[in-house]
Amino acid sequence: MSDRQAVEQTVHLYVEGMAFANAAALKKAFHPKSSIIGYYQNAVEWLTRDEFIAAILAEEPAPPGTQPFMDIQSVDVEGDAASVKVTDDFAGMRLTDYLSLLKIEGRWTIVSKLYHLHT
Repeated sequence: MSDRQAVEQTVHLYVEGMAFANAAALKKAFHPKSSIIGYYQNAVEWLTRDEFIAAILAEEPAPPGTQPFMDIQSVDVEGDAASVKVTDDFAGMRLTDYLSLLKIEGRWTIVSKLYHLHT
């Protein structure tokens, strides 16, 4: 598997983990020290991975068998660093995420998520 494919696989794991409220998938996709940042309800939201997962689990998950919306618009991989722009849906909201990933011990993991919530 190429690095680009592995990065995209991590993004799929994240989007599906978010859509189906799968804490194990989200923990696998995100580094324990990752940050999730964006504007939510007109205020800057700055979450740890565990706070983000708790917020996801507080929402109603997508029904089983649902195909989560995900549009990967760009992937840039340079050595052990990668950047991905992806638009996805969660709990009736459309978001554009800018994900920073790092290859740690041979595995791509999200270290930062900067998001824009569409209105």
